[in-house]
Amino acid sequence: MKKTELSQFQIWGILGGAAIMLSLAMGMRQSFGLLQPHMIRDIGITAADFSMAVALQNIVWGATQPVVGIWADKYGTRPVALVGVLIYILGLLFLTFADAAWMVTLGIGFCVGIALSCTASNIAMNITARTVSPLKRGAAMGAVSAIGSLGLTIASPMAQSLIGNFNWQMAAIGFLGLACVMLPAAFWGSKADQIEPEAVVGKPQSATDAITEALGHKGYRVLAIAFFVCGLQLVFITTHLPAYLDICGMDPTVGSNTLALVGLFNVIGSYLFGWLGDRYSKRMLLGSIYMLRSLALFMFFSFPPSPTTTLIFGAVLGTLWLGVVPLVSGLIVHLFGLRFMATLSGIAFMSHQVGSFLGAWGGGYIFNLFGNYDLAWKLAVAIGLAAGLFQMTMNTQPSERIRNQLAT
Repeated sequence: MKKTELSQFQIWGILGGAAIMLSLAMGMRQSFGLLQPHMIRDIGITAADFSMAVALQNIVWGATQPVVGIWADKYGTRPVALVGVLIYILGLLFLTFADAAWMVTLGIGFCVGIALSCTASNIAMNITARTVSPLKRGAAMGAVSAIGSLGLTIASPMAQSLIGNFNWQMAAIGFLGLACVMLPAAFWGSKADQIEPEAVVGKPQSATDAITEALGHKGYRVLAIAFFVCGLQLVFITTHLPAYLDICGMDPTVGSNTLALVGLFNVIGSYLFGWLGDRYSKRMLLGSIYMLRSLALFMFFSFPPSPTTTLIFGAVLGTLWLGVVPLVSGLIVHLFGLRFMATLSGIAFMSHQVGSFLGAWGGGYIFNLFGNYDLAWKLAVAIGLAAGLFQMTMNTQPSERIRNQLAT
């Protein structure tokens, strides 16, 4: 069917399925840090072991995302998304029964890493961009990303409640229940595969041609490099903030409530930046997010935390959290079109995940080395400010192929 033939019910159904899939995938993934102190005490793993598992998750996610993107562009999002949910469930089973570091690594490292390639932002944004008209694309991607962030407001308090009333294993079982909800959401959202692709003007591209074109574009390279810093900052916070607050003697509920606030305020930020991206410079908005996020990190870690300042930090950071997703996706479509959006987004995301690996593993390594997180947060602030300035210099002129299409 053609995009213009979709009813409002069908559009909202597709976007809702993609949003729920994204929401639960990311909500659980961002709540794993709540299990860290309890797993360290109960099964004898170290902070470095847990950090390595999360870091490996990000590397696996990043390494497999380009391949998954190519498959989604070639075969459709439905087989990719459904297989991804099943792998997510397998990873949570390993986590539930973990009694050694290797099971944690296999569960939330390898399995969840692969699953996120199939169910998280890259596939959800691909579904959204193909479903709505270009004039509404930024706002729609912002809305799906915003709803996607609500998973953290569900997963984090649920996990903390189950840990407090039972144990961390029961929290992992709770995650399994959420993962099962992802199956119908992935099936419904991937109905976007039935929409006819946009007509191609000129010679059709292959995936290799599209990748070569993107890597030859200076703006795309800048986008990917700056995206590295985004991953480093976000995963450092989700992985190590609960442990940092535990060291500072804070009540465990402060950490879970803070992560929930990140998810809640991300609803506002994601939609806001998606909406703004339809009206103002996407590169300037992206650069501003990186810089403001760095300033928030500096202000929080420069002073001893309190419950109030921690919750305010979560609200500020949440507003700046996933607003990058509709902006990055929108820039890629602007530069190269829709045909290989999943492929090119996946390659840029690989850079993001290298940063995520360093944020998770590097934070744990620095803590084990110095006994605190001081150097880690200072490095995150410094490179975040540099990335923001770098992003603002991005060349946003569409590729020559797209310019020729627009001229015809």
